Amino acid sequence: MLGGPSAEREVSLRTGAAVVRALRSLGHTVTKLDPQNGAGSWTLPPETDVVFLALHGTYGEDGVIQRELDVLGVPYTGCGAEASRLAFDKLLTKQRCVVTGVNTPRFVVFDSPTAPFPAGWQLPVVLKPVRQGSSVGLQFVDKAEQWSGALAEALRHDTEVLCEERIMGRETTVGILDDAPLPVVEVRPRSGAYDYQSKYTAGATEYFCPAEFDAATTARIQAAGLAAFRAIGGRDYARVDVMVRPDGVPSVLEVNTLPGMTETSLFPKAAAAAGLDYPALCQRMIELALRRATRMAH
Repeated sequence: MLGGPSAEREVSLRTGAAVVRALRSLGHTVTKLDPQNGAGSWTLPPETDVVFLALHGTYGEDGVIQRELDVLGVPYTGCGAEASRLAFDKLLTKQRCVVTGVNTPRFVVFDSPTAPFPAGWQLPVVLKPVRQGSSVGLQFVDKAEQWSGALAEALRHDTEVLCEERIMGRETTVGILDDAPLPVVEVRPRSGAYDYQSKYTAGATEYFCPAEFDAATTARIQAAGLAAFRAIGGRDYARVDVMVRPDGVPSVLEVNTLPGMTETSLFPKAAAAAGLDYPALCQRMIELALRRATRMAH
């Protein structure tokens, strides 16, 4: 399943195309299904063994398609409906992190474009629509006069916006596969901010995998990623974005339950560093889903 009705449709089509090529190269029979209009706009081909979810954003990543597939009783790749719903909502994810003791940047939520800057806070801050992926609507506020414009812009993409302290540290991401962390990827945007442009423009960002941290710091980053994955009840795989403070303390930003799977995406990079090439990674994702289906059948 690829494409879908969300703001991330283009990225999802690219992810899906790469996955289809890989699965066909392994000899699988693959049907592309684009639920362009969301619920009720698609039917599964008969004899479907497993649904490979390459959908990003709303409908694909927020637990809705997962619930629909659960009702049909068809196995699908990745996290279940409830974990997907929690992870797609940045506020619910952060609340789960706080409850389970996972370090996450300080935050407050706004729903009005006229809200004043939070009392007692320092600049810089980051504004993120609570329920959008792929840095859609992300705003950086470095100066007081940017606040109201940035808040209004972020609120165009959702009814609630997360205001988060901006950690000026090193930006990393930890892939989780079958309940184990992959090598850490460090992300260094040439522009200074890892926004939508940096993410999807070739050459706009440098990636280092495995990231150059000492062994103890690497272990802490991986442990934080795994703890956040477990905090939302993740299964099979996900990618956890983690900022590393200058003192080496990791702080979890968010959990992506359907990480990008284009050839330039971070999750395949991490898997490759662990010795798993792209087709092998896709195969592993399918096997994890089928293993669950076998358990259910017994």
